[in-house]
Amino acid sequence: QVQVVESGGGLVQAGGSLRLSCVTSGSIFGINVAGWYRQAPGKQRELVAGITRGGGSINYADSVKGRFTISRDNANTVYLQMNSLKPEDTAVYYCNVDAYYSGSYRSFWGQGTQVTVSS
Repeated sequence: QVQVVESGGGLVQAGGSLRLSCVTSGSIFGINVAGWYRQAPGKQRELVAGITRGGGSINYADSVKGRFTISRDNANTVYLQMNSLKPEDTAVYYCNVDAYYSGSYRSFWGQGTQVTVSS
C-alpha cells in the first residue's frame, strides 16, 4: 500500500510564506515525476509546479512563477516553498507522485492540505 501525505498548510497573511511537504511511503521503488496541484472552491484542480527525477526539469504555473519553488530530496519527499503569498493562492494543495509500485509506475494522490491567505 502506498500513502502520500501532505503537511505544512495553514493560515497566513498576504505577503507571508509557507513550506509544504509531501512524503510518500510504502512499497515503492522510486518516484519519477512529482507535482503540486491546487483546487480553489468552485474551480478546477490546476497544476502549480512539477519536477522530474533528480530535478532535471521543473515547470511552474504562470501565476506562481518567481514566488513558488518546488524541490525534492533523494528519497521520497517533495517540497513546495511558497513566498509572497496572495489571497488568490488560497486553495487545497494536493501532491501527486508517479511512483514505481507493483511492477509499473502509477499515479498516487495525497489527501490535500489547506492553504488560506488573508488580505
